[in-house]
Amino acid sequence: MRTAVAALSVAGRSHRIFDLPEAAGGDLGRLPHILRIMLENVLRNAGDDAPRAKAAILGWLNSGRSEEEVPFLPGRVMMHDTTCGPALVDIAGMRASLAEAGYDPGRLNPVLPVDVSTDHSLAVDVFGAPDALRRNMEREFGRNAERYRFMKWATRALNGVRVHPPGTGIMHTLNLERLATVVTTAERDGVSWAMPDTLIGTDSHTPMINGIGVLGWGVGGLEAESVFFGMPVMIRVPDVVGVRLTGRLRQGVLATDLALTVTERLRRIDLADRFVEFFGEGVSTLSAGDRAVIANMTPEFGANSGFFPIDEQTLRYLSETGRSAEQVRLVAEYAKRQGLWFDPEASPRFTDMVEINLREVEVSLAGPRRPQDRIPARQTVEALAPMLAARPATASAEQPSDGAVAIAAITSCTNTSDPRLLVAAGLLARKARRFGLTPPAWVKTSLAPGSPTAERYLRRAGLLDDLEAVGFGIVGYGCTTCIGNSGPLPAVIEQAMTERGIVPVAVLSGNRNFPGRVHPQLEAGFLASPPLVIAFALAGDVNRDILVDPIGRSSSGKDVRLADLWPTGDEIDAALALAMNAGDYHTSYDEAEASETWRVLDAPATALFPWDQNSTYIRRPPFAGFGKGTLLGTYAAHPLLVLGDDITTDHISPAGQIPQQGEAAEYLVERGENRRDLNVFASRRGNWEAMVRGLFTNKSVRNLLDPQIAPGFTIHVGSGAHLPLFQAAERYASEGASVVVVAGERYGMGSSRDWAAKGVALLGARAVLASSFERIHRSNLIGMGILPLRLPAEQHPESLHLKPGDQIVIDADPDRISPRAPVSVTIRFASGEAETFVATAAIETGLEVEILRGGGIIPVILHRAVNAEATSREAHAPKFTGDGESTRREASPNKGR
Repeated sequence: MRTAVAALSVAGRSHRIFDLPEAAGGDLGRLPHILRIMLENVLRNAGDDAPRAKAAILGWLNSGRSEEEVPFLPGRVMMHDTTCGPALVDIAGMRASLAEAGYDPGRLNPVLPVDVSTDHSLAVDVFGAPDALRRNMEREFGRNAERYRFMKWATRALNGVRVHPPGTGIMHTLNLERLATVVTTAERDGVSWAMPDTLIGTDSHTPMINGIGVLGWGVGGLEAESVFFGMPVMIRVPDVVGVRLTGRLRQGVLATDLALTVTERLRRIDLADRFVEFFGEGVSTLSAGDRAVIANMTPEFGANSGFFPIDEQTLRYLSETGRSAEQVRLVAEYAKRQGLWFDPEASPRFTDMVEINLREVEVSLAGPRRPQDRIPARQTVEALAPMLAARPATASAEQPSDGAVAIAAITSCTNTSDPRLLVAAGLLARKARRFGLTPPAWVKTSLAPGSPTAERYLRRAGLLDDLEAVGFGIVGYGCTTCIGNSGPLPAVIEQAMTERGIVPVAVLSGNRNFPGRVHPQLEAGFLASPPLVIAFALAGDVNRDILVDPIGRSSSGKDVRLADLWPTGDEIDAALALAMNAGDYHTSYDEAEASETWRVLDAPATALFPWDQNSTYIRRPPFAGFGKGTLLGTYAAHPLLVLGDDITTDHISPAGQIPQQGEAAEYLVERGENRRDLNVFASRRGNWEAMVRGLFTNKSVRNLLDPQIAPGFTIHVGSGAHLPLFQAAERYASEGASVVVVAGERYGMGSSRDWAAKGVALLGARAVLASSFERIHRSNLIGMGILPLRLPAEQHPESLHLKPGDQIVIDADPDRISPRAPVSVTIRFASGEAETFVATAAIETGLEVEILRGGGIIPVILHRAVNAEATSREAHAPKFTGDGESTRREASPNKGR
């Protein structure tokens, strides 16, 4: 194959590039931009496999589909603290296993840069007070100091790991505003190479960076671990669905409204393991901020990406966020030279196409249970009605009732990364302040922007005082309410729920509103733009048509409606002009990175992490070793859990506040923790013993084996006892019995957290049988060695009527397993009857088959590390002593295998 290498000179500096126009010829313009970037990646990284991979990508054009696999090597990895924590605990455990087997643990090091944000555990304990930010940060460090010391150990022990301390914001905003280069350069043998900036991230909202033309997508922590250590992401040349945007958004319609509309439309089609790319003249009318809001909702519409190619809006954004003029020029010239520049008139080949007219988008919300359930903003009463008891609403100015807004939060990277949306919220707050409006006492209000830069531009525009006046002062820079760290509810709401059984709601500018997600006591939530969040906070309830009904009364007694408060496009533009200063971005991040509290945290400096047996945060996980071999095979299994549709990773492995009662609480209290302040589950993911006790305890979970089974419990067949899941699993394991989990549609939707798969593995599950799987969770199951099986359409869990005593026989011979292979399943009912059907192995690549045969990704990584060391070590190999030093010894290269 011709190497297709060329030179590119930018600002007097010469770079080499892998020449896409030369490599693809006339086919380049027909490829979606996503596949153009993948083509460059395989040309640069695939070595001897590059000719085949190139042919596979170009061959995709024949039908818009392919069964061929190609390797993808991202340039970097991003993680946040609650996915990084478990991954680093895994690596610490893997290093310990290598050392115990006689190998050098220092060989286990990331081979590419890893950036870690600390954004997922900050809670809204204090709000509506001038010092809320300071006090919340103090509690953040107080609760999580041990966890943060562990992360600092990782920066010392592992090459290329950089932790951005608390206060630097949400990982996706950090990526947008500071880390992403769009086009990057690297030195090889003294030669500068230019290439697209690409990444994977251990958060499902990683595609937010697609908004500025960077190809990145979310993976589970387990898949990221494999990439750390040099294994490529093996991916079938993907289906790419094109979304043609036409027209222009109307006055008063915001990026949030468009993002919710896109989510609603795209959830109607199956986008599992498919990529989405936006094209058409409507794209050019959207700012980079608008695009990032839409791309952020990629996991909510079920795809791998929500990609917008590079154009003038990308360059404008890079300049506005403080990137150098030289970098902006490199992006422009590289993109134009390589055929990566967006043409609004072009219509590349796509697998399928969807069209959305921007002019038809209206002011919207999503809810009250799922992000894809978009409604016009005026329809909250109708949307909430099915959840309410058959009694009249009694909301008043004095007390909350059904539909009362318990939480109103401007939160999440989704909407707070776009300055336009925060400025719009500030302008609405300014007008509300002039009318003398404030939220009722029962509304918990908060503003948690995606980065500290927001404070600077809001203050410069004079809007921060207005936001504080209506209760929306800054409480921190992190995910907060969007990830479930909303803190306690106002006492008046809790009292009304206890005494009168009211159904309150949350309204937030986040990306998910599953029952119990925002707060374990709240079943209903609405997603909304930041200014609309404030409007509902001022109203105090959702029992009205927010577009026309009065929101409140002014200090002079006049009814105030949304039209009196909503800012015009010109007003937003004028405020943005006052607010924005490119110098803010470097300055605010530099100050946050220089955190003195973070700097003085002490941390070990050894190659092996010193485990503390008394720790309630960091425990060596039992699965972070060489393993016991494959879970594949032919076996009969008890169904441990039988679940319905839409079981999210929040339902499987919770992330919010740890309840004061329950198995996890008892475990922690027995070890000296304060029952009234157990922290959030997300902060405990480094402790497998605490986490396994929280599995499936969300109150919305129903185990269909028996309606009397409480969340987090099952029936042990041998004894008939109702037991916590982890105890039942221990009994089955001691009896040598296999177990599986059965679930309905969209199993594992939501967050990318790998603990939802690790937890199921700790329960002993050999397989999960589901009607359909969400992509990242499916990958995480495979990473733990668990076989995901897709049930045939007619075999829904509810129609199977499984009961305690029934058994599921699975014929999954390791030698016959392959991508999308048929797998025979027989249900042996306790009545003596039997039913056989064929399920489909939800496996996409040959690498996933290798992982399943190897017993999971961790054993595969360890065996590869051992094999690499065994082939390179000399007769007198170094022996690791555990103190960061090495000695020489006589050794057998087979030791520990």
